[in-house]
Parts: sequence; structure tokens; C-alpha cells
Amino acid sequence: MIKTIGERRNRQLSREIYAFGFGVRSLVGVTEQLGSPSLRMGSAAGRWVIAASVLGSGVAFIDGSVVNAALPAISTDLGANLSDLQWVVTGYLLSLSAFLVIGGSLGDRHGRRKMFLFGLAGFGLTSMLCGVAPTVTVLIVARVLQGVAASLLLPNSLALISASFAPSDRGAAIGSWSGLGGIAGAIGPFLGGWLIGAVSWRAVFFINVPLCLVAIVLTGRHVSESRAPADASHLDYLGGGLLAAGLTGVVYALIEGPPSGWSTAPAVMLAVGVVALVAFVAVEARAAHPMVPLDVFRNRQFSGVNALTLFVYASIGGAMFFVVLHLQTDLGYSALEAGASFIPVTILMLLFSARSGAIAQRIGPRLPLTVGPVVIAVSALMLGRVEPGSSYLTAVLPGTLVLGVGLVITVAPLTTSVLAAIDDQRAGVGSAINNAVARLGSLLAVAVLPAAAGLTDSTGALQLAAGYQKAMVLTAALAAAGGVIGYLTVRTATSITVVTHGNVQASCLDPCVKQAA
Repeated sequence: MIKTIGERRNRQLSREIYAFGFGVRSLVGVTEQLGSPSLRMGSAAGRWVIAASVLGSGVAFIDGSVVNAALPAISTDLGANLSDLQWVVTGYLLSLSAFLVIGGSLGDRHGRRKMFLFGLAGFGLTSMLCGVAPTVTVLIVARVLQGVAASLLLPNSLALISASFAPSDRGAAIGSWSGLGGIAGAIGPFLGGWLIGAVSWRAVFFINVPLCLVAIVLTGRHVSESRAPADASHLDYLGGGLLAAGLTGVVYALIEGPPSGWSTAPAVMLAVGVVALVAFVAVEARAAHPMVPLDVFRNRQFSGVNALTLFVYASIGGAMFFVVLHLQTDLGYSALEAGASFIPVTILMLLFSARSGAIAQRIGPRLPLTVGPVVIAVSALMLGRVEPGSSYLTAVLPGTLVLGVGLVITVAPLTTSVLAAIDDQRAGVGSAINNAVARLGSLLAVAVLPAAAGLTDSTGALQLAAGYQKAMVLTAALAAAGGVIGYLTVRTATSITVVTHGNVQASCLDPCVKQAA
């Protein structure tokens, strides 16, 4: 049965619980605005705020999808092996996952505009460092720092819109933000692939610098400051530090352990990571204001939906990593062709996610969250059959279309199920956990699956054809496991207003507002 909120819409909208906003507490509860939230859609001031927010979040979204297409060029230019390339991807996801919620909390306490500006400056500087990196080690360090900057950008981007627009126009503002972000997501692979081929992989990072500068100017001139009430923002530094240390130790061990035969360093890092994660759980269980309130996992559906998210987004993250590399290294695709290969997925999501969300609200989320992951699994098996000599139209395109259908079926019900599993006051932190889990899934997939599939580059060049099919079978198994979890754990949903966003690798692709009765 669909759950609704027994309040009038105006009062409800004043609290704006968004499932996308990376779940920061800034989107739950009353917002303290330095200057009341009174901007209107269509006004010049409102357009400037949306432009600044879209630019800020857009560089982070696009960067995550375009870098995969640059990996073969990075390997050739910097002499990077497969584990190095894993770190180029996972380093960014690692720091972003670990500090995402803290980034939102910093905005709550010290000002969202201020943290957004810090994020923009940091992202621009770290992008420049990525672009000039003389070695793969420097590039990996820069990517980790870039993820930290993104953890300030992403949560505060949507929070700025929520805090700036009048309640009656807030939904439309979010819609504009999402639509423009979707367009950017569709253009990004084309632009990135063209830059890689025509200029260099370094241009993929350099292009972020002027975009960040423009966003800084727009934010400084046109965006007002806002923050949460003093008693509503709490910073769990200890929890955040332990989580970062734990994920770093475990990911290091998973990437470096298999190639080294589990030498001393990976074994020690694994032990450090496990101890840090156990300590994280202990600290969160006792903290007065934990970053991750563990009691939310007592709800069977909430735990189940997050397990489903972990498996499904591990499958998606792994598939996109393998397919883009495989197309370039084994089939001879250019960076532009490989980067654009998933464009059909974005188009399908932009066209049909809202409609799929409406259907799921009528029939309930259990069926979509069972069928959708299975369809994603089928797409992985189809893409696993792509081999040297395969045609894009007959081999790659059908798999990407099926993947798009699977995501259309899955994403909106996933959001509603997360919201239905927790009370309204915790909707923000609930979606924070779900978004972090999605990134963790992609992170672990890129760290674990290459070794599990026997993918190596022992000859000094990336040759993935031998283990590619096995890797895609593993990604299919992950998605199918997510479908089983959905069938066993999901029961209810909550009414939402769906506003479609076209970012393929984020869990809550649809900023959603719980509907009033």
C-alpha cells in the first residue's frame, strides 16, 4: 500500500524532503536562510542560482562518467597497469563515499554557499592537478582529493536550490536543475571522448577549470547564504575518519592483494581496514549524533533495499568499467565511440523514468525491484557477448538498450522504497545512506571484479578479452542477486513526485518529493 503524509502540501513543501539530495540533513527540517527563500522560477535571480548549481554538480557528474573513456589513453601515456587504472576510478569514489554526508553537514553548519564555493575551488584545483600529473601516482592522489571536493559540491548543490526558492516554486526549480543536469550527462561523453581523441586525456580534467571558475563567479554574485539551525547540524568527525580509513584499507587490499600474492602490505592494510570499520560501527552505535544512525537498519525493508542497491550498482559500475575498457582495448573503438556507447541508457531514463515511477506507485515496488535487476542482469550477459569483430548495432546497442530498460524499471521504485522504510524526519539521512551505498557498490566492483574474473595486464598492455566475458557474468550475477533481495524484502512505497535526472551511476536518479495527502 502506498504511504502518504497526512499534512497539507504547503506545510509539507516547507520541509522539502528530497530523496536525491544525497540525503544530507540540510534537506530535512526547517532551513535557516540568510535572506528568506523567496526566489521565483522565471526570475533572473532564480535562473542564476540554477545555473550555478547545475555547473557545480555537473562537473562532478560528468567527470565520473567521462574518466572511464580516458583510461586506455592514461594507461598508454603514463604506463599505468590495470591496478593503477582501478585506483584512478576507485580513488575518487572512495573519498566521495566516505565524506559525502560530512560534506552536507559542513554546509548545514558553516553555510551551504560557503561549502559549495570551497568545493568548486577544490574541484577546479584538483582537476588541474589531474591534468598536469606527471605520473600515475600523482594522478591517483589528485583523484582522491577531487573526490573530497566533490563531497562538498554534490550535497550542497541541491541544498542551495531548496534554500533559495519559494516553496511554491521549489519543485519546478528542482525540475530545471534535473533536466539541465540530464542534458549535461548526455553531452558529457561526446565532449569527453572528442577531447581525448582530438587533444589529450588531460583535457578531460582541464575542461573542469573554466567551468568551476564560472560557477564560482555566479555563486559569489547571485547565491545567498543558508544554513541549518544551530541545533540541527552535527559533525561526526570521528565516524567519518574511521569510515574513510576502513574503506581505504579494505579497497587497497582488494586491489593490490591478488596481483602481489597477498604480500605483507595488502594483508596489513586489510587488517587495518577491518579494525577501522568495526570501530566505526562501535562509535556510531554510541554517538549522540552519528553520521550513520545504525538503528535505521532494524527496518527489514530499509536494510533490504540498501543491500539491493549495493548489488545492483556494483553490477552497473562494474559493467560500465569493463565495457568501456573492452571496447577500446580489444575492439579498437575510439574514446568518443566508447564514451558515447551508453548514451541510449541516458536517453531512455530521461524519457521514461517518471512514467515508470508513476506505474510503480500504482502497483507497488516489489515487482519492479524484482524484475528490474533481472533485466539489468540480462543486459550484462548480452554485453558480455561483445567480442572483437562485433558490430555496435547488433551487439553493443541491444545490450545498452536492455540496460536502460532495467534502470528505468528499477530506479524510481528504489527511491520510494527507501523513503517508505523510514519516518519522515529521517528521510534525508536515509537517502544519504542509500546514495553512499550505491557509490560503495561501484567502488567495490571496480576493486574486486577484475581479479575475480582473472583480468590481468601482465604483458604490459591492457588485454582484457580473455577475462571479459567472465567479468560480465559476475556483474550479471550481482544484479540478479539484487532482484532476489528485492523480492524477499520490499513491500511498501511512498508517494513521490518524480523529476527525472539522467545520471546513470547515481542511485537516486530522481529528486523526489513526498506527496501530501
